[in-house]
Amino acid sequence: MSNDEQERLKRLRDGQLKARDPLVKQKQFQHSSSVKEKRMRKPFSFKKALAEDIPHVVKVPFYGLLLGVLVLVILPNLWDSKWAVLVSGGLTLLFIIFGVVFGTSLDLRDDIRRHIK
Repeated sequence: MSNDEQERLKRLRDGQLKARDPLVKQKQFQHSSSVKEKRMRKPFSFKKALAEDIPHVVKVPFYGLLLGVLVLVILPNLWDSKWAVLVSGGLTLLFIIFGVVFGTSLDLRDDIRRHIK
């Protein structure tokens, strides 16, 4: 047998032994599990969840509702009429509808940006 043939057989045997080595798989598993644990350790951020996870079609009408409730509280104090509560209720409904339309358009804009990339 030639020297090159012996070297080739030796490399082949070493490769087979490495392939059957259980420590290699154990190291791969430990590496992947440590990466997953590091990913899970990230702290929860309410600001990030509000900015990224909740769609605009939910957030913006909620802001409209808050603005409408604010108008519902303030307007009857400023305008002494029996129509003040009805007008402020109508404005609240208008703010919510505007919020749904505006939130849908913002979500559509984000989807278009996401698909362009």
